[in-house]
Order: sequence, then C-alpha cells, then structure tokens
Amino acid sequence: MEYTVRSLAKLAGVSSRTLRYYDEIGILKPFRINSSGYRIYGEEEVDRLQQILFYRELGVSLEVIKSIIMSSAFNVKEALLDHRVKLLEKRTQLDALIENVEKTIARSEGRINMSNKEKFEGFKQSKIEENEKKYGKEIREKYGDETVDQANAKFRNMSEANYKKMINLEKELLDTLAEAFKTGDPASDIAQKTADLHKQWLLFSWSAYTKEAHANLAQMYVDDERFAAYYDKKQSGSAEFLRDAIYIYTGMKK
Repeated sequence: MEYTVRSLAKLAGVSSRTLRYYDEIGILKPFRINSSGYRIYGEEEVDRLQQILFYRELGVSLEVIKSIIMSSAFNVKEALLDHRVKLLEKRTQLDALIENVEKTIARSEGRINMSNKEKFEGFKQSKIEENEKKYGKEIREKYGDETVDQANAKFRNMSEANYKKMINLEKELLDTLAEAFKTGDPASDIAQKTADLHKQWLLFSWSAYTKEAHANLAQMYVDDERFAAYYDKKQSGSAEFLRDAIYIYTGMKK
C-alpha cells in the first residue's frame, strides 16, 4: 500500500510538516515522487517511520536516530526488542508515579493514611529507573550489580528528610561548582569544598565510600558524554574541573 504525505501523517498521528522535515534531513525519504510532484511512501517507509517514532518516544534525538537507522548494522528485530525493554521500564516508572498519585488522592479524601515515606516512593523509583536507563550499563560494568543494587535500595528506603537534603545538596553542589570553576584552580578552597559536597551527596546512596571509587567516578564523568553534559550544562569544561578537584581531594591525582 502507498501513502501520500497527508495520508501517512494521518495514519501515524504526526503532522505533514514533520514528514517533510524528515525528508529534508534525510531520515525518511519517500519511496518515489509521482507525476504530480507528490511524495509517495511505501511499506518500507512506514516501518522506518514507526522506528523513528519509537526512538522519539524514548527521548532520542533525530541526529542520533538517523545514525542508528542508517547504519548498515541496524537490525529491525533487535531494535524492536530493545524498544520493548525500554518501554516496559518506562511503564514501570509511570505505574509507580500513578500509584503514588492515587494514594495521595485517597489520602486527601480521608480513605487511607499515607506515611511521609510513601509520599516520595514514586519519585524515588522514577529516579532509579531514569538512572538505570541512562547510566545503568556503564555503572554496573564498573562497580558490579551488587554495589548498584545496594545503592538503589538505600536510595529507595531514604527518609523524606534525607531525600530533601539530597536534592538541596545537589543544587548546592552545582552552584558551588560554577563558582569554583571561575577560579580556574581545582586546588582552591572552593573547589575542594565542591569535591567534599560531591562526597556528601554520594553518601546518600552509596553503601560504602572509598577514595578510589570516588576518583574513578569522577573520571567517568569526563569519559562519558552524558555525565559530562550534565556537569557542563552551565559551563563547558566543568566536568573535567570537578574531576581534577576530586583527584586532589582524594589524593588520587594522576
């Protein structure tokens, strides 16, 4: 079966403008252009659009999607299996949040009692799922399943007070890092304060602390572009600066 831009857009629930843009950037070209100049899409293009929309639903950028599906190593079945795993993870995350909302509604109506710990369970589980999706593979390979599972369990069982402290400490850490970066000296007092704040932040979830593990994590922040992007969002080079400060703080400078 063949589709025009308009009919395919209606079928997929996207705009005609979106399909034209996908054509322009080369991620989804029409099968052919008919005598009237209309873009015509076939079954292969429909399948590719489905893959694009799966990836978009998972928050993957168009640039990355293009590099994936245009690769000679791209395998549709493997991609679908991977989509299924990630969507199930996302469903688990949403289910936890929905349950939390439903409990909160029931509490407001006087139907149940809800502990302060329960109020934050959905958010904490959501954070665990998000971290697993983004960084789980690398962290587990580096530190092992047992260490990561223990950290997740500690975070999941965190009290409301400690949860709030952790969130506030993370903000203080990033603000202090921004100020320390301006000095250009990872050995400065404020840079070393940043490293100490980072240690304190880690202890909310780490079951045990070692200087070596702290230094290794700091290096991962630089090596992995996702971690680097998080710390570099205010100022490019902040991840490297933080690593250097932590190297000095832990005495693990290389």
